[in-house]
Amino acid sequence: MTAAASPLPRWRATCAYDGADFLGWQSQRGGGAVQDVLEKRLAEIFSRPVRVHGSGRTDAGVHARAQVFHFDAAWPHPEENLLRALRNGLPRGLLVTTLRRAAPDFHARYSATGKRYRYRLHRGLALPFAARYCWSLPERPLDLAAMRAAGRLLVGEHDFSAFAGRIHPGETTVKQLRRLDHIVRGRNLDLVLEAGGFLYKMARGLTGALVAVGAGKLTPADVAQMLETKRRPPAATTAPAHGLCLEKVFYD
Repeated sequence: MTAAASPLPRWRATCAYDGADFLGWQSQRGGGAVQDVLEKRLAEIFSRPVRVHGSGRTDAGVHARAQVFHFDAAWPHPEENLLRALRNGLPRGLLVTTLRRAAPDFHARYSATGKRYRYRLHRGLALPFAARYCWSLPERPLDLAAMRAAGRLLVGEHDFSAFAGRIHPGETTVKQLRRLDHIVRGRNLDLVLEAGGFLYKMARGLTGALVAVGAGKLTPADVAQMLETKRRPPAATTAPAHGLCLEKVFYD
């Protein structure tokens, strides 16, 4: 799907944010979402409403290192001046990292070819300044070999219905999981998940299932059965939002 070209110049930008400070990406009726904050700042710059289009939604509490968005606006000055103006006045938990002119048919969402998420687990109790960015597992020693075995079953093209939250009408539930890595750094265990697209809460659903395998509540065979039956057992919970970070959006 492509978007109709705008008569105004199109701008592509990337931002990073601390999800604990916002009600997710998508605009909320009472404000408080990342999209609301960006649109408010752009309206101040251009003295008119400016609509922001993101690469996708992140839930309340989910962080982003490189969320991509675009907007249309006439700006006769250098690009770096617009970036400086957009950064000015934003809250500390939000930073626009890059901004440049884009092709008229570029769309932050529909032009994307994939995304990469990182979920951080902490084996033990995380320190207070780190706890808002990871899922602490103080009483769950994890069997990493079992988790890796289950992860290998998930890589590839599958129907991931069992790992998702709400399924939108007409939405395809078959996705290509290109990568699922387990990266150990001390007591931290990072799950890196990369796919052509993700269902709602799919990354957190996959993480919850893998943690259940690591804790001995599920087996790799149970995970394979979830793919086959499209049903989620009670042990496969959805991981908390605050451990998840959108790390990169891919474009051709």
